[in-house]
Parts: sequence; structure tokens; C-alpha cells
Amino acid sequence: MKPSDGFDARRLRPRSSGNWRLRLGAGLAALLCMFGVLLAMAGAATLLGQPAALGPLNESPAAAATFVAIGLLMLFFAIMLWRRCRRRLRRSGDLSIAPHLMKKRD
Repeated sequence: MKPSDGFDARRLRPRSSGNWRLRLGAGLAALLCMFGVLLAMAGAATLLGQPAALGPLNESPAAAATFVAIGLLMLFFAIMLWRRCRRRLRRSGDLSIAPHLMKKRD
């Protein structure tokens, strides 16, 4: 039997609730990523001899190195959180079939 012109396969899938929690998590991860980059850059600027970007917080080289380390760790964890949220956002609407049966996309 030939499907009619008005057939829409998306109507067959159950509608899922909004993924606001994952979207908020991805947005928060993006903000943490940006804050980590700025913190690492401020610490690196102090280490390279520029005036202290954060005022009296990082006047010593040890404090500047600490800010660089904290900024890079924050950047790493924010990227991992963002990737996890994006992966779950994309996976929630997929059909439940084996990946090797899906069409290959280049």
C-alpha cells in the first residue's frame, strides 16, 4: 500500500518533554568555559609581566600560576559537561535501533 502525501513519520514517535535541564546545563557549561578562559588569561598576563589583571588577587607569581591552573581546570570540566549535555540532547529523540543498522553519514 502506498503512503499518502500527508504522511509524517514524526507523528508516530511519542512527544518527549522539553529538555530544559540539559539546555540549561549546556548554557551553564558554556559560561563556565568562558570564565575559565578569562581566568587563565588573566593569570597568564600576570605571569608574562603585564600589570595585575585582577588587582591585588594575583600580584605574586604563585597566585598567578594558581589562577592559570584553576582556569584551565574549569575550562576542562566545562567542556566535558557541555559535551555530555549535547550528547544527551541529541540522543533523546533517536530511534532505538542498533547503530550498525543506521545509514552511514559522511
